[in-house]
Amino acid sequence: MAFVSMGSLIVIVSAAMMAAVARAQWDKAHATFYGDMSGGETMQGACGYGNLFDQGYGLETAALSTALFNDGATCGACYEIQCVDSPQWCAPGSIKITATNFCPPNPSKPNDNGGWCNLPLKHFDLSMPMFVKITKDYHAGIVPVQYRRVQCVKKGGMRFEIKGNPNFILVLVYNVGGDGVVTAMAVKGSSTGWAQMKRNWGQNWQTNAQLVGQSLSFRVTTGDGRTVESDNVAPANWQFGQNFEGRQF
Repeated sequence: MAFVSMGSLIVIVSAAMMAAVARAQWDKAHATFYGDMSGGETMQGACGYGNLFDQGYGLETAALSTALFNDGATCGACYEIQCVDSPQWCAPGSIKITATNFCPPNPSKPNDNGGWCNLPLKHFDLSMPMFVKITKDYHAGIVPVQYRRVQCVKKGGMRFEIKGNPNFILVLVYNVGGDGVVTAMAVKGSSTGWAQMKRNWGQNWQTNAQLVGQSLSFRVTTGDGRTVESDNVAPANWQFGQNFEGRQF
């Protein structure tokens, strides 16, 4: 994949940042794990990120229950999690993860016996390597935790992977710092004005604008009201399947 770092940075700070402070309060949930210590099962997922190792998320990820996932609008959010109220199983310390997947409900099982991701439960399904960082033994299976939203700290700029065809362009945005959750996205060609994009699924955003043969700029807004513009990150000869690096919060 091609990685290009270009563009100018515009950051707009709004009163919505106050909401981010309010979100930082601890809340109660439960956590389980999936897979094994290799973490190979962390690939793909309902947020559309693809290979989480290649994209910098690694094992520090979680699948969220319906109550937290919010139909994909929470993709990219970062959380601090620690085991609580279970001296038998809890280890000291906390972990920080990024929401990258969905933990589907299981209505055939009761909420307190296997239906951990059913509504209205708040639940994190962690990779095993992350689960054992907050527990004394993975045999705990499920543990009570407390969690809070935290700022996402990412290496490098946010990234834009361009997919689709000349009549339908799909852009996956990932490695987003700051609030982490993308709430709006726009694209501008070198011969066009800004065109608002629509969320297709997860953090894949679409446009029907005719942009082939133009250099592309992207404008990303996150849940705390901040906006970053990455100008001309994709050169005019960009190709579908390429990946470009923009600015960061």
